Amino acid sequence: MIQFLKMIFGFSKKESIRILMYHQVLPQSIAPKNNLIVTVENLDQQLNYIKNNFKTVFFKDLEKEKSTENKIILTFDDGYYNNLQYLLPLLEKYQLKATIFIPTEYIEKNENSAEKVYMNFDEIKSLNPNLIEIALHSHSHRNFSQLSIEEAETDLLKNVDILEKNKINFTKVLAYPYGKFPKEKHKKKDFFTLLEKNGIASAMRIGNNVDFFPFKNKFEVNRIDIKYSDSLKTFKWKLKFGKTKF
Repeated sequence: MIQFLKMIFGFSKKESIRILMYHQVLPQSIAPKNNLIVTVENLDQQLNYIKNNFKTVFFKDLEKEKSTENKIILTFDDGYYNNLQYLLPLLEKYQLKATIFIPTEYIEKNENSAEKVYMNFDEIKSLNPNLIEIALHSHSHRNFSQLSIEEAETDLLKNVDILEKNKINFTKVLAYPYGKFPKEKHKKKDFFTLLEKNGIASAMRIGNNVDFFPFKNKFEVNRIDIKYSDSLKTFKWKLKFGKTKF
């Protein structure tokens, strides 16, 4: 309620931050109606609106940008090849920044596949660092709430290790697969201790809310899910309030 009132009365232009969650980007002519997809046409409209009303930032620059008004972070999960095909040209067109969260096992398994679903490590490494920031999305893309603390740590360290071995620069920010993390009190505490110990700066849930930086709960940061079916009007509403229902 306090966050909602802050947004309504405009008290938090500097503190507030919108973190948008996307996955695949495809032209409308070939895009199935799937909420993990945004069409090129819709994304073009959305980025045009963002260009004129917000400033895109990277997670790694949040501290130095904390006084910047109308901050927004565009995030894309999983490292899809269509991000390289269709997202990059739009970022170049509007000179905007985005963060791509990489699940390293997905990349490994697809490297020798005839079907080009995900970028390979060389393609990820070659992305323009002025436009793209790479971050963590676990190794195996398993639900952290269903793993033991030991399994979670092994998975996270593998995510880090493989990116390092492939000489990919990345920011130690984690997007939870499926937005899930342990909720039971003691396991949650142990899990967050594990993230802290391994130098994770912050971690993303979904939540569908505008958040505020510095983060009140750095391992429970809200992202706003942008869906295939979102009209530009709905998109603008989400940027204002984070969600369409209260």
